[in-house]
Amino acid sequence: MIQKIFTYLIAALTLCFGMSTTISAQPTDWPTRPVTMVVPFPPGGPTDLIARVIAKQLSDQLGQTFVVDNKGGANGNIGGQAVASSKADGYTVLYNTSSLALSPSLYKELSYSPQKDLIPVTTTAVVPLVLVINPKLPVNTIQEFVAYAKKNPGKLAYASSGNGNITHLGAFLLNQATGIDAVHVPYRGSAPAMIDLVGGQVQYDTNTLNDSVQFIRDNRVKALAVTSATRSPVLPDVPTVAETVVPGFEMGAWQGIVVPTGTDPAIVKKLNAEVLKALKTPSVLKQLEEQGAQVLGSSPEEYKVYFESEVKRFAKVVKEAGVTLN
Repeated sequence: MIQKIFTYLIAALTLCFGMSTTISAQPTDWPTRPVTMVVPFPPGGPTDLIARVIAKQLSDQLGQTFVVDNKGGANGNIGGQAVASSKADGYTVLYNTSSLALSPSLYKELSYSPQKDLIPVTTTAVVPLVLVINPKLPVNTIQEFVAYAKKNPGKLAYASSGNGNITHLGAFLLNQATGIDAVHVPYRGSAPAMIDLVGGQVQYDTNTLNDSVQFIRDNRVKALAVTSATRSPVLPDVPTVAETVVPGFEMGAWQGIVVPTGTDPAIVKKLNAEVLKALKTPSVLKQLEEQGAQVLGSSPEEYKVYFESEVKRFAKVVKEAGVTLN
């Protein structure tokens, strides 16, 4: 009898130990090892700069390293595909940009679905675009620029970071709204585009603010307007497009974090809370503001609604621009 009681006791203790082991491995303990944050653009670019600030802060908060892994190419889709096909365990996340909402309309065939294979965690920041011109162009304001461009239809060329990139569509919408007829010259990234703008091979660009500010401060290019709803603290003397030539005009390269579909909701909730906490940290706020980025932050549900609205918005813009990619 005593032996049976002892056997039952051991079994009960074993069951309890097993339960405690299971509980200790619950998603709320995430992360217990390094997390890979995939940035689908090259190192040193406008997206990478902000992602690294946030990754470092998350590492400090959670006690596990957030390793930035740059997987550039195809307007962010190489990195997007890599994350979409990765294990949904919270250890591979995508630091995405607005390009993710462009892809369903831009590409005839995608090897993954941004809407089905990835789930939103939170928005992080938005970087306004800035209209910059070669200093030799004989204009000093955006009003003068629009008038000059309209007097010289088809003679000006504008750069972008690639066909279908937000910098391309930003310029397209500006041209459309102001009646400008100009030639689009796509580049493989913002760096070569800015080099040719400085050299005079192209006359203007609507580049991201954080990627342009040093060129502006060095007087290598001239800033005429920003595309945010209000002026940027980084360039307080530069007006907005909305207050000058196109009322209501607003465009920006927004960013966020998504994870593979199937990721445990508890992990999504915790990651969301930690990112929102990071975005309120004084050091993060300072670094992002220095880059001209405006801090966002949202719930997963809010991000989902916003993302879907952007997919619809850009579908119309892409159609009007007549851009399709293989």
